[in-house]
Amino acid sequence: MTASGPDSRMLKRVGIGAGVIALAVVAVGAATRINATNDLRDTAQKASIPAVAIVSPQSDAKSGALVLPGNVQAYNSAAIYARTNGYVSRWLADIGDNVRAGQSLAVLDAPEIDQQLAQAQADYQTAMANQRLAGTTAKRWSAMLAKDAVSQQESDEKAGDLAAKSALSNAALANVKRLRALQGFTRLAAPFDGVVTSRSAQIGALVVAGNAASQPLFTVSDIHRMRIYVRVPQGYSSQVKVGMPATLTLPEFPGRSFTAALTRSAGAVDAQSGAVLVELQAANPDRALKPGAFAQVRFDVGQGGGNGLSLPGSAILYGNDGPTVAVVGRDSRVTVRPISIARDEGATVLVASGIKPGERVIDSPPDSIQSGDKVSVQSGGKGAAHAG
Repeated sequence: MTASGPDSRMLKRVGIGAGVIALAVVAVGAATRINATNDLRDTAQKASIPAVAIVSPQSDAKSGALVLPGNVQAYNSAAIYARTNGYVSRWLADIGDNVRAGQSLAVLDAPEIDQQLAQAQADYQTAMANQRLAGTTAKRWSAMLAKDAVSQQESDEKAGDLAAKSALSNAALANVKRLRALQGFTRLAAPFDGVVTSRSAQIGALVVAGNAASQPLFTVSDIHRMRIYVRVPQGYSSQVKVGMPATLTLPEFPGRSFTAALTRSAGAVDAQSGAVLVELQAANPDRALKPGAFAQVRFDVGQGGGNGLSLPGSAILYGNDGPTVAVVGRDSRVTVRPISIARDEGATVLVASGIKPGERVIDSPPDSIQSGDKVSVQSGGKGAAHAG
């Protein structure tokens, strides 16, 4: 019994050591799992916070200039349609030709009108003969009435027949004049001095008058001066006045500018566009300005017209409530704020109200972003310089 005592104590010590080691292994494993869970939770929390790039609104460097798109139109432009049915016999002017007022552009062949005119002239001759006979009869019966050879009733009937035949003669003459006028419309003439800018007349083509779907046979434009129509945003309408000068630039003439003057304003804000339609006029001695052309119109409205801030167009959110921007506060929380756009220049937008200089605005914000969302600001964003 005494010999087995030390072995028993040794076994107990070994068992206790193994238990301690097992408890240590379990504790280390549990601590590792807890740390992994915490790391996973932190990673998930960080992943749920979107990283965004920010820009800073800048004062508009071009605050004294208002640049807007304009549509160039001829001073006068007339679409020439046929006023009578017929066939194109020949055309005498083509696109690019200079024409004078009254100059023939085309001649139509209208045989139906010619025959109708001949018939109307014959009807007029018949009506005139009947009128002369009725006049002679009425005069005779009036003379016999003076001698009591006929009754007053019979004399009045002859006088009434003369009046009716005279009316028929006048109607026949009016029909002759109408058909002569239609016959005159077989010659298409230029209404004013200008240049032919379109021609659809073709020899032998049937022309039907009054067809709303038909193309004009010719278009004549007076381009010695040009009209330029511009829609000015309401916020600038008070600074754009009749008589002020403007400068035009066209893409086909890089480096060249044209001088124009504002001649009239509609004086009303269009409900759909929120802009005022104005008209400018510019001299066109070398015909560089073309009808239908697009132009950039620059108004010098002074510093009073440039109190907005410039942002990239990608920073603007457009929704049912109008344009908005997402502003990041010091706590990295987002505030979606409505803004008022003074001018949209495509790549940049001039904001009239809703933001302040130095605020952090999210560039290309997601459509689902809402006020109160937390974000992470990326380093090395576009910054203020890009926004300007």
